[in-house]
Amino acid sequence: MEPLNNIGVFPDIVNNGDVDNGLAALIPNAVVVSDCDLNDPSTDTVNVPFLSSLGYVDMNDEVPLIDVPIFLISNDALQAQLTFKSKDNDMVQGDWLAYCDSSANWDVGEAIDVQWEESREIYGLNVIRIAEEGCCLVGAFAVLALTSFRCLLLDSTMVHSAADETETKELDLAILSSSRRWSDNLPSSYKVGLPPRQRLVSEFLDKLKETLFTDDPLRPYKNQKRSRQFIIGLQSLFPILKWGSEYNLIKLKGDVIAGLTIASLCIPQDIGYAKLANLDPQYGLYSSFVSPMVYAVLGSSRDIAIGPVAVVSLLLGTLLQKEFDYTKNRAEYYRLAFTATFFAGVTEAALGCLRLGFLIDFLSHAAIIGFMGGAAITIGLQQLKGFLGIQNFTKKTDIISVMKSVWGSVHHGWNWQTIVIGIAFLIFLLLAKYIGKKKRSLFWVPAIAPLISIILSTFFVYITHANKHGVQIVSTQKLISIFFVNHIKKGINPSSAHQIYFSGSNLVKGVKIGVVSGMIALTEAVAIGRTFAAMKDYQLDGNKEMVALGTMNIIGSLASCYISTGSFSRSAVNYMAGCQTAASNIVMSIAVGLTLALLTPLFKYTPNAILSSIIINAVIGLIDYNAAILIWKVDKMDFIACMGAFFGVIFVSVEIGLLIAVSISFIKILLQVTRPRIVLLGNLSRTSIYRNIQQYPEATTVPGFVIVRVDCAIYFSNSNYVKERILRWLTDEEDKLRDNGLPQIKFLIVEMSPVTDIDTTGIHALEELHKSLKKKDIELILANPGPGVMEKLQSSKFTELIGHNKIFLTVGEAITNCSKEVGEEA
Repeated sequence: MEPLNNIGVFPDIVNNGDVDNGLAALIPNAVVVSDCDLNDPSTDTVNVPFLSSLGYVDMNDEVPLIDVPIFLISNDALQAQLTFKSKDNDMVQGDWLAYCDSSANWDVGEAIDVQWEESREIYGLNVIRIAEEGCCLVGAFAVLALTSFRCLLLDSTMVHSAADETETKELDLAILSSSRRWSDNLPSSYKVGLPPRQRLVSEFLDKLKETLFTDDPLRPYKNQKRSRQFIIGLQSLFPILKWGSEYNLIKLKGDVIAGLTIASLCIPQDIGYAKLANLDPQYGLYSSFVSPMVYAVLGSSRDIAIGPVAVVSLLLGTLLQKEFDYTKNRAEYYRLAFTATFFAGVTEAALGCLRLGFLIDFLSHAAIIGFMGGAAITIGLQQLKGFLGIQNFTKKTDIISVMKSVWGSVHHGWNWQTIVIGIAFLIFLLLAKYIGKKKRSLFWVPAIAPLISIILSTFFVYITHANKHGVQIVSTQKLISIFFVNHIKKGINPSSAHQIYFSGSNLVKGVKIGVVSGMIALTEAVAIGRTFAAMKDYQLDGNKEMVALGTMNIIGSLASCYISTGSFSRSAVNYMAGCQTAASNIVMSIAVGLTLALLTPLFKYTPNAILSSIIINAVIGLIDYNAAILIWKVDKMDFIACMGAFFGVIFVSVEIGLLIAVSISFIKILLQVTRPRIVLLGNLSRTSIYRNIQQYPEATTVPGFVIVRVDCAIYFSNSNYVKERILRWLTDEEDKLRDNGLPQIKFLIVEMSPVTDIDTTGIHALEELHKSLKKKDIELILANPGPGVMEKLQSSKFTELIGHNKIFLTVGEAITNCSKEVGEEA
């Protein structure tokens, strides 16, 4: 006879006097007592000193009990039952075992039935005695785990009479049925309850609150005076009033240092990013002057640094260029840029006001990683024009067109002077970034490196007059040009309100471009804000952030700014520099304003190669290959979304890559909804726990039962699949049982804990499932349906169809109540 699955073999150690230690090792924290511990095996007393340390004594003492299993080992099970009583003269409850030696010579079934009933009726204890007719079972014993209503048999390695696997299964079923007969008399503590009925309006308002107002925005106003509520309202609209009231010199010092540091980084970046959007350099500086000032008043993030960013600049430039050629229709191009910025702000603010920020979550993290990586490579390739000194360069952004343009200019378009300058300063920037990463205290080195590059390269060109003497070399007749930023208009932002389209066909174009660009900008800003909020352990209100970012871009569009958002590189430097509040954006804005007012003429001699080097250095950080590797390891479908967005951007265009990213994210959602996971459950030994048999291979199926779990809400989109998949599980299990000659299935248990909701189509699918099972003489059992599901099942009278007694709180309870029929048939 083989031992039961997942139990193992307990050796014959009774004759060696080591049964106590053996059981204690098998079942931790158990109290094990054998005959040798009794003062007089013929009486009802026990060795008090031995048990007093464990908290157990005889019936005459007053020592508290401890809540652990007790196992009695004795050649006389009936005698051992009388051993323990509590201080209140009540029988001790726990897990018991009685060992029977070879003197016992009972039929197995009789031993279980008679002895079980006898011990329960006479003594109220859980003792069982097992022997096999004509066999010596010294060392064999049974362990009864009442907490899970299961009885497990441990068989010894002693030689005994011939028995096959069928006999083992019969013995297992007999033991299992005996434990269930005992549990049948236990009262059921709980039934699956129905939630209190709600009125339609109340239910609708509750769902609306959970959907749109999960953060409970009115909580701060509760139990407050009107004057205090007014102040809280102003602080909610203008967070600067809240942190401004607590401002001090220590915070000011941190914000000034951080603001000046990010200003040194943003000035050269803004000039380069404006060129990505095909705008004059000053428009990048305009966007870092007005927009951060507005955000500091309305924004709730302490760490985010506002301004133009590479990806949004490239996306905006690409979309605008499809409508107008910026070299031929300059005025219309700029008007459309301001219009797109205005409606990007309207989109962002509207999402925040309507509390629809969850819509940006449809663009998955994996898709964003791929999109950002592809955009970074595209941006880097675009910089080859300035980096190599190429005059005639393609306006397309896909990698094939760009590389054709680059290699087509090898013999007559590359400029060695430009390349030397570009490579030299790119190495300098990368070295500065490496120093900042290696030593955190030198975080300021990569922050000021771009500004130092601008100053040094501009000074070099100015003193060498490269703009006059490096245009061509007569002897080779080859162009050797260094391209310059040229004149940056001096002065702060002019008004652009009159340039925005509010009618005509260009209005529609501006809205389309603004919505797409605004959503990308919003996604990046909220992700950055949440990242740094988590690092500093404060809460960031996503909806307030959307309103702040939207208002910022609306006002910016009226002041010659283009779309601004949170920059990850600048925000990281802001955080490392020790920023305390959003005032660091104000300091940065003032620094940019002074630059616009006083210093822009100095950029006249700045070579484009330096701007290309700065941008290449900045976008390298957007390629997060470690995140891509992690996505591959965690979720292959996410990796497909990541790579789809990545290759879409670099091989087609930025907007196509974005479309692929969104499409794959939606496809993944649809697959999860329409094809939910349905798993087969099995029982973990010596417990009442039922788990996925693929995750827990040691879990065993219960004879006569098929237990499945649906891991999703059941809706019209997946109800038919759920029904068919469950029937397929059932058919597969029936085939296995038939092949092995085992009892057929009598019950199908559906574990519904993960089923958060169900609609009418889902209920109809359950009704069809019930009909199909009825034809096979199989009963449908539901385990733990949730409140919303239970209410709908009750309203549809499905509970009456299958019977109220077929709905249980747990799978274990369902098996306990239904196993009698299985045992009888077995």
